[in-house]
Amino acid sequence: MIKILYLLFFISISCWSQDQKKTIEETLNNWHQAAAEANFNNYFDLMTSNAVFIGTDASENWQLDEFKKYAKPYFENGKAWTFNSLEKNIYFSKNKKIAWFDELLETDLGICRGSGIMKLTKNGWKIAHYVLSITIPNENLIKIKTINKPHDYSLLKILK
Repeated sequence: MIKILYLLFFISISCWSQDQKKTIEETLNNWHQAAAEANFNNYFDLMTSNAVFIGTDASENWQLDEFKKYAKPYFENGKAWTFNSLEKNIYFSKNKKIAWFDELLETDLGICRGSGIMKLTKNGWKIAHYVLSITIPNENLIKIKTINKPHDYSLLKILK
């Protein structure tokens, strides 16, 4: 009897995890779709009130209000950005209220990687932290390092 109860518990947890993964995938897809459609409210409604967005530039570390201010002109012009997810990996905390993910994206910048943290709220899963990274093939690292050197040098003088 205990084995049967344990099996049922395991099955229910597995089903819950799969359902929640689908919900998170849908949330991320809806978030990307809202940007592609320049739907400011739908886009930012899928983020927590204290969300952080980290962009591809070293200076882009935005709290939600700063990110809204940055993004608003893009949304008002009718086209923010278009990210199409190619693959996603999703993981859960033990209490199942926090999830973290990474995704490969097809973008106008080429293939990018998004990663972040989602929080289960009373209104569903919300993005609490998102990091967008441009992928660089290893064989191009030296070229990119050379291109970035003047910018990095200037920024390092400020940051140190």
